[in-house]
Amino acid sequence: MEHQHQKSWFGRNWPWLLPVGGCLTIILLFIFGVGAAIFGVSEALKGSEPYEFAVEESINSPELMEILGEPIKTDGFMEGTVNFKNESGRVDIKIPLRGPKGAATIEVKGTKEDGIWTYEKLFVTIKETNEKIDLLEPDLNEN
Repeated sequence: MEHQHQKSWFGRNWPWLLPVGGCLTIILLFIFGVGAAIFGVSEALKGSEPYEFAVEESINSPELMEILGEPIKTDGFMEGTVNFKNESGRVDIKIPLRGPKGAATIEVKGTKEDGIWTYEKLFVTIKETNEKIDLLEPDLNEN
C-alpha cells in the first residue's frame, strides 16, 4: 500500500492567501491610521482654551445642572473649526454634552487677538426642548 503525502493547508492555498492577506493588512493599517489621526486631532482640540472654557462654563451653570442633572459630561466628538496662528485665531465649534436627565450641545464662536480670546457666542441648546441657554449673559442675581 502506497501512502501519499498531502500538502498542508498553507501549502495548497498560498497563491491566493498572500495577495488577499496583504490587501487586508494594507486596508486595516489605513483605517487604523485615519482613526488615530482623527482621535489625535480631537484630543489636541480638547486641550484648547475655547473648548475648556466652554465646558467649564456649562458644567458650572446652575440652570444647566437642573435641566441635565449631575454629573454633566462631554459626550462624543466635537464638530466645527478651530484655527490658530501665533497670537490670533478663530473658533466655531459644537460640543455634545450629556447628563442623567438629557443631552445638549454647546456652541462656541470667538476670536483670539494678541493672545486673548473674545467669545461672540457661547450657548447651550437642550436637545429635547431646543431651549437655548446663553452662558455669556451676566447673571442678574449677582451683585
